[in-house]
Amino acid sequence: MPIPINVSLSYYKRPDICEALVKAAKNKEVAVCFGDRGYGKRPDVLLYPNDILEFAKKGATSFHCSEELWKNPLNISTEMNKRQLEELRIGWDLVLDIDCKIFELSKIGAIAIIEALKHHEIKTFSVKFSGNNGFHIAVPFKSFPKKVNEMPIQVLFPEGPQKIAKYLQNMIKDYLIKEMQKIMPVEKIAEALGRPVGEFIKNNQFDPFEVLHIDTILISSRHLYRMPYSLHDKSGLASVPLKPEDVPSFQRDMASPEKVKVELHYLDRMPEENEARTLLVQAFDTKAHEESGKMEIAVKKNVDYIPLTEAVPEDYFPPCINLISKGLVDGKKRATFILTNFLTSLAWDRERIEKYLREWNAKNPEPLRENELFASLRYRVSQKKNVLPPNCANKDYYVSIGVCKPDNFCSRIKNPVNYSIFKQKLTNLTNKKEKASKDKQTNKDKQTNQETPKSPLC
Repeated sequence: MPIPINVSLSYYKRPDICEALVKAAKNKEVAVCFGDRGYGKRPDVLLYPNDILEFAKKGATSFHCSEELWKNPLNISTEMNKRQLEELRIGWDLVLDIDCKIFELSKIGAIAIIEALKHHEIKTFSVKFSGNNGFHIAVPFKSFPKKVNEMPIQVLFPEGPQKIAKYLQNMIKDYLIKEMQKIMPVEKIAEALGRPVGEFIKNNQFDPFEVLHIDTILISSRHLYRMPYSLHDKSGLASVPLKPEDVPSFQRDMASPEKVKVELHYLDRMPEENEARTLLVQAFDTKAHEESGKMEIAVKKNVDYIPLTEAVPEDYFPPCINLISKGLVDGKKRATFILTNFLTSLAWDRERIEKYLREWNAKNPEPLRENELFASLRYRVSQKKNVLPPNCANKDYYVSIGVCKPDNFCSRIKNPVNYSIFKQKLTNLTNKKEKASKDKQTNKDKQTNQETPKSPLC
């Protein structure tokens, strides 16, 4: 049912709503929806609060903006090729659209994404109710590094958001399987959605993404999302920003137009520099397997890695790990990710890894807090599987934090773990050959002594 014009006009006449919409529209392409009449012209912009009121008088029901940030949105044209769009684009916000027709399950999805962002030490993110059945969770552009894999970050759209969305989706899958079924068994979900139970089962397991959708495909150039404080055309509710901790208790009727107060802004806080670097780099390092719902660090086929049963000693650690172990000024969070995956892959147990990390952290000029120090280890233990650290070619890790100082052996390997495994094997093989050669010489000397005739006694 369309929003009555008296409701939309009354709502959009509010100065606080107009100012909030204009603030959210800075450097963004805007599209205005006029209910059953569809969208107005694209591209469009919102520059002044009065713009909102004028659109509302013409029957505007909702306002939408781009994830991308533009030098001048009005210069965008459908005739532009990829390169021309990249020259006009100054960046992009990561906006994840979590949606499910069962609202309580949408909450589970939003909570999972929030926790995943916190796991990656991201503090500057925004959450808002979509206006209907879901949530929009966003990380501002300024949180990301200026380059990844030597590519300017602004050109990595939509590839960057797509990889991050897929990475996070695989990261939270097991959590969703468990938590969603606590609220509603698969049979009840199927009944509520009017679909056969079998459609929710893949590989003999409940697939949460048959129920809950996290936007990974529709993240495309000029993709739009509902602006904060815009009304939703179908529900008539407002898309209100929320504090992350308020998601579990939020109810849809709290977004009724007459209840809305402009207390929070969306994508408004200034993040720490490179706050989302780890998330982005890991997403680009991760190969997500759609069928299995698992994730693993992509390793080239010519890198041979077999899980170990005995811990590899420090004597065989590569130069980069030895340099990290001396303490770092910058890059400590990335170093904990490297060290955790490196040591678990070399069959070190949790107690020994914790001791190693504590000793290393004590050498840092500014030690990490304990929750930061063990965040990667807790996650790795919870996943109950080993994942290799980033490959040596990944300049966002070893080169970026200043520990890539290769020796002659480094040219033979692609990953620090393989350095240690191969060097230990080579050392053991060399020692075995030397021992065999020594034993052979000893046996030869014994045989010679036995065959040499003794001198007669005088």
